[in-house]
Amino acid sequence: MIARALLAAMVLAAPALAQVPQVEPHRLALAAGYKAAFLCSGRWNAGQDEASITRDDLTGIYREYQDLLPGLPATIDEAARTVSVKFADNMPPRIAVWRPLLGCAQLPPAADAAALAQVPGLVPGLVVPDLVAADARPWPMGDVAAVQPLKQRKARAALDAVVAGAFANDRTTAVIVLKDGKIIAERYRAGWTMHTPQRTWSVAKSLTATLVGRAVQLGLVDVARPAPVPQWQAAGDPRARISWNHLLRMNSGLWTAGPGNRTDEAYVGGALVAQTAATMPLEHAPGSHFNYSNNDIMLAALALSRTLANDGINGAGRHAALAFPFTQLLWPLGMTRTTPETDWQGDFILSSQVWMTARDLARLALLYQNGGKSGTDQLLPPDWPAFVEAPAMTQPAGRAEGYGAGFWRWGGLGAHDAVPALPAGTYAMNGNRGQFAVIVPGRNIIVIRRGFDLPNNPFPMARFAADIVAAVPCAVAAKPC
Repeated sequence: MIARALLAAMVLAAPALAQVPQVEPHRLALAAGYKAAFLCSGRWNAGQDEASITRDDLTGIYREYQDLLPGLPATIDEAARTVSVKFADNMPPRIAVWRPLLGCAQLPPAADAAALAQVPGLVPGLVVPDLVAADARPWPMGDVAAVQPLKQRKARAALDAVVAGAFANDRTTAVIVLKDGKIIAERYRAGWTMHTPQRTWSVAKSLTATLVGRAVQLGLVDVARPAPVPQWQAAGDPRARISWNHLLRMNSGLWTAGPGNRTDEAYVGGALVAQTAATMPLEHAPGSHFNYSNNDIMLAALALSRTLANDGINGAGRHAALAFPFTQLLWPLGMTRTTPETDWQGDFILSSQVWMTARDLARLALLYQNGGKSGTDQLLPPDWPAFVEAPAMTQPAGRAEGYGAGFWRWGGLGAHDAVPALPAGTYAMNGNRGQFAVIVPGRNIIVIRRGFDLPNNPFPMARFAADIVAAVPCAVAAKPC
């Protein structure tokens, strides 16, 4: 009765549908889901108001949704932490609901508010870090003594000039440059701080690879073995040969709807990871064909979830899988403001739907620069950074970048475009709309850039990273390289 009353209140509170272009109903449902997802996550993951979310996250998006959004009325319920977006007079609104730690999950089209009770919430008994106490720890576990600017005035001025160039327009939200583990430059867009998260987009794929690496270190996963995706376990299913390694390197051989593999049904359509990514048939032999695929990374996360549920680490069943990212990786790194989101049945959508601050992204990159260690704790296998950077299996065709395992290979990238080549071994976490963390192992430099890039106007990250590397001295007391 309560759930039905909540739905009725949502419907009554929602303004009438404005005049929207006549398109097929499912596309309207997806557009409504897009609006609900970003309003929900932006409001309660990032603390943004509706105007800011509309300006940044709901502008410059996929063309097939952009023109529809203004005509789809949204109701933001601060008490219930829900966003409902009306898209048809004869259907319930699309609903997204926020949970602490797990962010927003979206109900499928036609689901009413009764389904909200099925969405998993905070893991019982999980002790959440006190943010004030966490922030008061020394960097990188906390924020104390994080920034140590270059001592040489000329070098500092040169670096600051390069960083300032990234803010020539307001699409850049954050830049952080680290040298030898310390922040030597940091700047944010007006209104943003070191504690403001935004969506990582495909940087989440690197987080997935890191979580798998953590499971390898714990002895729970062997990347050479088949990934235990439940839907592939029937006798004779050839997909059962697909390994963790195939998935992380996007060499599964699974068919997708074109390169880039738009996965709108899972991201904004309310569909489940298990009912979308796990249903694709083989198109190529595993290991023989690269295809940039959201599905491959979602499947690696799904396989990890099932592995953890069966193993029982941190508890039993679904709670074990929900707790694992926090207790085994994020919090041990000091990443207290990172929110990995799930579908409405509790499977993480770890190919894109993670919210993370620029400093938390820097902490993740530092784990790799430090050989998989956080302090004295070996969270990843010592050879895991080399594993994710290695160009094993087939590579992307027609691109300057290579691909490792959840990371892009940037060594030498840009030399063809009059950009100084980045040092050999450089690799990066890349995400849509300008999310980057570039790791330069030979120089102990990390470059973070976050933004809201517009279509056909990408941020020139290769040039920017090369300019940063050129501006940073080889050592604090040395001349530039």
